[in-house]
Amino acid sequence: MRDGFRILDIDRHVSEPVALWAAYLPAAMRAYAPRLAPFGPPEPLAGRMKRLGEHALLPTPPILCVDGEPILRVPEAAYIELGLAAERRRELLAASERPEGHLAEMDATGVDVAVLLPTYASYLVHDDGIGAERSRAYARAYNQWLGDFCASAPDRLLGPALLSRHDPEAMAGDLEQAARDGARAVVLRPNPVQGRTLSAPAHARFWAACAHHGIAVLVHEGTHARVATAGADRFETRFGQHACSHPMEAMMALLSLIEGGVLEAHPTLRVGLLEAGCGFLPYWLWRLDHVEYAQMRGEVRGRVRRPPSEYFQRQCWIALEPGEAMLDRVVREIGARRVVFGTDFPHLDHGPGMVGEMMALRGALGDEALRAILWDSPCGLLGIDPRAVR
Repeated sequence: MRDGFRILDIDRHVSEPVALWAAYLPAAMRAYAPRLAPFGPPEPLAGRMKRLGEHALLPTPPILCVDGEPILRVPEAAYIELGLAAERRRELLAASERPEGHLAEMDATGVDVAVLLPTYASYLVHDDGIGAERSRAYARAYNQWLGDFCASAPDRLLGPALLSRHDPEAMAGDLEQAARDGARAVVLRPNPVQGRTLSAPAHARFWAACAHHGIAVLVHEGTHARVATAGADRFETRFGQHACSHPMEAMMALLSLIEGGVLEAHPTLRVGLLEAGCGFLPYWLWRLDHVEYAQMRGEVRGRVRRPPSEYFQRQCWIALEPGEAMLDRVVREIGARRVVFGTDFPHLDHGPGMVGEMMALRGALGDEALRAILWDSPCGLLGIDPRAVR
């Protein structure tokens, strides 16, 4: 609690230790356990200078690889910059590998409950270049490890299950296993995987199972994955790719769930759009309502039976960024009970003072809206009675 406000951090991350994969993968899959390796082969300094310019004089950190192939498609200059940023935040990154590290940082910043999302596991599971068996094995290993991780403080550390989308026929069964294991939510990427969008007909049984079991779906992007990603076909820099991937993939994920009829078919399904900001949403819903639905509803008749904004207000939530422009107006437009907050701890694209930045908005947002965003709204997304959690 901070300043009298309970806080549920909907978007926090573990930094998975490399050793977990050899420990939790089945014996038949341990050859595919990722290992740290040099970013690339050795090269003469002259060639490195020509390729990287001033970055050539800085060391490139090792990168997580499987069979010598990096799990991220990240430009080397960007990876060097990320390494410099990681060095400055070494203690926080190390803390995120341990439950006691998370709890200590949560206590220090006033976070009561945190939802722990993957970092590297999401890249391993969602890789168009691997088969379904390996993808699902990575997901199972991660979920087992995360269950053990959260067991030390199950009331404060919540671990959504990470699901593979490589085999649509297996997704419903994997979801049901997650429900048996006590997961309140699952986390998915917004991207097409194996050529299938979120609303692909092959996923119908999965969405039905989510609705049946009351499992929330948290949609979270991560730049440089080995799947189709907005911006990756146009920009070579992380500057360009990262600017596009999170908000644009979230926009298209919401569109896919609406246009593909998922939200129409499952009115009790709960979906959260994380780490994409919320400033785009009023315009996006306006366009979907007043341009697409107004003119083309006949094309999607049967799948889209109401203005898209009504689907959002009925069953979707979105995470804000405390520094967004006109945030007070955007929150009023969306409604505070459809807005949630996440720190993104310990990831490098957000600072360690996110809770303080959020509390500084108290005057602009008002106590009622701030209380909803920090506690009541994320409890609603996760299907938790906000009065029952202590």
